[in-house]
Amino acid sequence: MMKDIATPIRTRDILEKHGFSFKKSLGQNFLIDTNILHRIVDHADVTEETAAIEIGPGIGALTEQLAKRAKKVIAFEIDGRLLPILADTLSPYPNVEIIHEDVLKADVQSVINEKMQGIEDIMVVANLPYYVTTPIIMKLLTENLPLRGIVVMLQKEVADRISAAPGTKDYGSLSIAIQYYTTAETVMTVPKTVFVPQPNVDSAVIRLLKRKEPAVKVLNEQFFFDVVRASFGQRRKTILNNLTSNLPNGKAFKESIEGCLATSDIDPRRRGETLSIEEFGRLSDELYRTFNEGPTE
Repeated sequence: MMKDIATPIRTRDILEKHGFSFKKSLGQNFLIDTNILHRIVDHADVTEETAAIEIGPGIGALTEQLAKRAKKVIAFEIDGRLLPILADTLSPYPNVEIIHEDVLKADVQSVINEKMQGIEDIMVVANLPYYVTTPIIMKLLTENLPLRGIVVMLQKEVADRISAAPGTKDYGSLSIAIQYYTTAETVMTVPKTVFVPQPNVDSAVIRLLKRKEPAVKVLNEQFFFDVVRASFGQRRKTILNNLTSNLPNGKAFKESIEGCLATSDIDPRRRGETLSIEEFGRLSDELYRTFNEGPTE
């Protein structure tokens, strides 16, 4: 019986056998703790009815644990040097397929249509490269893919921001963007010591379960996100000052913005980080109506 990939000795043997060297630019840190991998798969609630999408499989440590439980595993790997290693390490698992492509450029919906036919439970489970965590998560959510959810390991600081509640220092436009589509929860923290090479930052695993409907119903989604981003332009500023400075033509609309805040029952002296997603929804709808009708004289 072959030892699991995610042990220090087996990982070292695989890297030596293939003469592999880490590329810092790709944020490559491989996990060498099988227990943590088991817990990640547990948190994703992967069963034999599940198709798993993985991003950045590395040498296949998490892929292997997913393959043991899931019906199908599709993994996107950008580094061509890893393809022969993965072909070797994952040869015992016929339910795994590696796609040599940058997931940010991939047509993930087409891959799902083609390779996951008849499977209704689809989860993204990955140890994400830390330098592209946010764009990957936002792509998966904004493309409205038929996912149950996303369970990923990422930098702890980013996990804290994603799952933050209003009024906390970590709460910001990223928290709102992701909580608009999902319920977000940090399910475990992961020490640096379980990776080779060791990263400079602590890691955490976050579970995002997709909402059936977005958290708030808004007149215009793009405008809602513009308002949220504008509200966090400078964290020390009030919501009124941020909206006036950061929305297009905000200065011309200053009185209208004050009126919208009043109608939305939001004190103009509050800061963006104190507003709930529902308050942002109300405010963005008021502003959307006003901005599309022109400033009041």
